[in-house]
Amino acid sequence: MVEEKVITVEIIYIKPGSQNSLTLKIPQGSNINQAISRSGVLKYFPEIDLTVNKVGVFSKIQSLDTLLCEGDRIEIYRPLVADPKEARRRRAKNK
Repeated sequence: MVEEKVITVEIIYIKPGSQNSLTLKIPQGSNINQAISRSGVLKYFPEIDLTVNKVGVFSKIQSLDTLLCEGDRIEIYRPLVADPKEARRRRAKNK
């Protein structure tokens, strides 16, 4: 009997006022989409829409079919509510 190799990854989703982290063991050769699906995070945070929300590994945007490695940190990003450059301009103007 061949034993399936597993890797450990972390899934992060940050909302205002809370940081949600989940460590997960998945089969080696899994991709980001498979890891997120297995984690159950979509059940706890129904506002996450993987057709809209971008995902990344260690702060680098990746596609859902990106293969994962041991120790990867998958990040699910929320859509921006304001343009960061415009927000800085407004803050500088108010000083």
